[in-house]
Amino acid sequence: MDWFGPDKLVFRIALGVALGTLIGSVMPNVGAELGILGQLFVGLLKAIAPMLVLVLVASALANLNTSAGSNAAIAGTLGLYLLGTIGAALVALVMSSWFPQQLLLPEAAAGDPPYAVTAVLTDILVRSVDNPLRALIEANFLACLTWGVLFGMSFRQAPAGFRQALTIVAERLTVVVRWIIQLAPLGIMGLVSLTVSQVGLEALANYASIAALLVGSMLLVALVINPILVLLVTHTNPYPVIFRCLKESGVTAFFTRSSAANIPVNLALAERMKLSPSLYSVTIPVGATINMAGAAITITTLTLAAVNTLGIEISFWSSLVLCVVAALAACGASGVPSGSLLLIPLACGLFGISSDVAMQVVAVGFVISVIQDSAETALNSSTDVVFTAAADRRWASDSA
Repeated sequence: MDWFGPDKLVFRIALGVALGTLIGSVMPNVGAELGILGQLFVGLLKAIAPMLVLVLVASALANLNTSAGSNAAIAGTLGLYLLGTIGAALVALVMSSWFPQQLLLPEAAAGDPPYAVTAVLTDILVRSVDNPLRALIEANFLACLTWGVLFGMSFRQAPAGFRQALTIVAERLTVVVRWIIQLAPLGIMGLVSLTVSQVGLEALANYASIAALLVGSMLLVALVINPILVLLVTHTNPYPVIFRCLKESGVTAFFTRSSAANIPVNLALAERMKLSPSLYSVTIPVGATINMAGAAITITTLTLAAVNTLGIEISFWSSLVLCVVAALAACGASGVPSGSLLLIPLACGLFGISSDVAMQVVAVGFVISVIQDSAETALNSSTDVVFTAAADRRWASDSA
């Protein structure tokens, strides 16, 4: 049996999860020490992810086949990303209305002036034009994406030899990433053993209701909303692709808790699914930066829980504005663990909730982040491949 083949990776990850759970439960001190394996694994992926986004997007656009089908597939995927993220925020709004939540907050402080929706756009725009070298160092994926697009469009006019060299650099980076992915079982074993030894499920008992609502909303998007969008695009049964992406992308993302770190996993999955390289080499890195349905759910749900806790009355139109802001803010999430939680104060500011109270809500988010952030990342990352596959089947194949 080939224990190291790509088709056995999911099995080895499952074995790592089982071993990590066992070690963390039986020998918590050893489990805490093994956490270094998880930190090293995620550190390796996060270190190479910004460079991967910049180089892959630049290379893909520089060598992009400008056929109508190729352009339509990329545009279609981006459209699905937008619809999926806004749809997820609406799902969170409906679920929060059906199952309203309240948080145990020490105090309700006075309100701050509400944020303007334009503040969200301003923040995203400023971050997207940061210095490219600083963006690589600080893992600012919005700026890496922006400069990747600009460089790629510029390099289209470069000599063929230069564009071929850029392709080779992108391919060699991908090889390094594949080496790192082979360490996933050990890394995930370390992450699980550390979590079980230090946190355990008991820490989530007081917040089980809000955690259940978050996970339930994410499952609804993954198993109902996303399949509907894929069905409308491809007119075929969406569930084989949905389940494969959840198994081969979502499982890894669940434990790494980083959309950016899961880019290499998604690229490898897209290659195994025989999707168009000119499509997925663009849409997968872009998706890890802006396709954040899970983040939109987290921001919307926890903000509405704060609103209910403080007894603030909001109108239907205010709720819709929250969904739009949550979707925009989600697109600006950092792509790293718990990145969406730091955007909750911005959404809370729409209703005049003070920054002190908003940060208490963020603290609640961190308490349940063992489940919330893992499920959120699994949804975000697996959806990148789901929508890319749908667009590939509908548009890229038409141009083949």
